[in-house]
Amino acid sequence: MQTLSQRWAMLEPHVTVVGPDDDRPRPAVILFHGCGGLRDHLPRYAAAARAAGWRAFIVDSYAPRGWSRQFAMATVCTGILLHGSQRAGDILAALQGVSQRRDVDGSKIVLAGWSHGGWGIMEAMSSDRAEGQLGVTDPGAVSLDGVIGTWLSYPYVGIVAFNRMRPWKHCPKTVAVISRTDHLTTVRNAERVYDMVRNCGTEVETWIADGTHAFDEPMAAGPMRYHPELAAEAERRFVRLLEDTVPPGPKRRARKAA
Repeated sequence: MQTLSQRWAMLEPHVTVVGPDDDRPRPAVILFHGCGGLRDHLPRYAAAARAAGWRAFIVDSYAPRGWSRQFAMATVCTGILLHGSQRAGDILAALQGVSQRRDVDGSKIVLAGWSHGGWGIMEAMSSDRAEGQLGVTDPGAVSLDGVIGTWLSYPYVGIVAFNRMRPWKHCPKTVAVISRTDHLTTVRNAERVYDMVRNCGTEVETWIADGTHAFDEPMAAGPMRYHPELAAEAERRFVRLLEDTVPPGPKRRARKAA
């Protein structure tokens, strides 16, 4: 079993960094893909974060493990490998690694997860992080204090997510996207989970999108269906979360020519 530092050393070569071309400490959002692996929609969210003045870090959990999309679809998506409680080790390791960068303000971090990635974030927020939990030896070695927001896009909260009703230990501002026709959960089940999260006193905004699971991911894999209008709205709400957690500073006026 790895330490958080060892896990980050494994993941870091496969992390895509998107952000303003400077080295000043900026707020950061860390993006975690779904069970099907890294797809084309996450770079769009990262670009939107960059436009808002944030740094974005897209974490590929599969390339460091040598897993193909086909392998992940057959094993992770079916619940055989890498449950959310194990994926949480990737999330904590990325949080530790990104927070220590000189070009990141470690007190202003948002964790963003799609489907399986959202499941992992929820496990990280609710676990007591005792030694050896979450797939790493030292899950408590990183502070969650800098996590000021979470974006949960149709996270997996089905029957295999055994801890979905476990109260969160760290409670940042949260936006949760519920897909109305999600084949992996009912709207009622998802709303029940987010009501539980609200019990710790945090602000949880839920948006019921009139689409399928993974509606923002260009694909043709039934029962999931891409919905470009909903995808654009999701991106807008994602940026709004960033701006609500760290309001943008005043824009500088352009200097007049002498």
